[in-house]
Amino acid sequence: MEPAPRPGPASLTELFLAFNWLALQGFGGVLAVVQRELVERKRWMTLDEFVEEWAVAQVMPGPNVINLGLMLGDRFFGWRGAAVTLLGLMTVPLVLVLCLGLVYSHFQNQPQVAGALRAMSAVAAGLIMATACKLLPALRKHVLGMPFCIGVAVVSFVAVALVRMPLMSVLLVVGGISCVLTWRKLKP
Repeated sequence: MEPAPRPGPASLTELFLAFNWLALQGFGGVLAVVQRELVERKRWMTLDEFVEEWAVAQVMPGPNVINLGLMLGDRFFGWRGAAVTLLGLMTVPLVLVLCLGLVYSHFQNQPQVAGALRAMSAVAAGLIMATACKLLPALRKHVLGMPFCIGVAVVSFVAVALVRMPLMSVLLVVGGISCVLTWRKLKP
């Protein structure tokens, strides 16, 4: 039995507008917004696809959401879709960031501005934690099992946040070991 066809963007314009909307919502971190929009609202990806492709997007150089957008745009419309997602993610936010930069340069010494920025960083951290909790069920299907995956997350957190090891080193060692073990488990 073939799986039901998955919905996708009907046109390049819809793809552009979707990624533009994603970019405009992504203050301080877009993981929560991207997962909600692409998996829950638009259903262009399943949760498992999102977890797998987000992992690939994270190990590639550059911003994660741009990498994911390029992969998704290419999937639906080839190189034109990849280009349109990039334009959607960059056009309006670039103009807004330039305008906000001008405003911030005039008011950066105001204590209210510093307080507002600290509050936004707390909200962004909360959104990322909430999304991580949403993504946990996808690990149940991983061949190495949920306890191993949680162990990898804990080791990575301790190495980066507490021991202050460079992210690239942790990614190469912990990620590399995980990839080799997964490959060995999936090997026929």
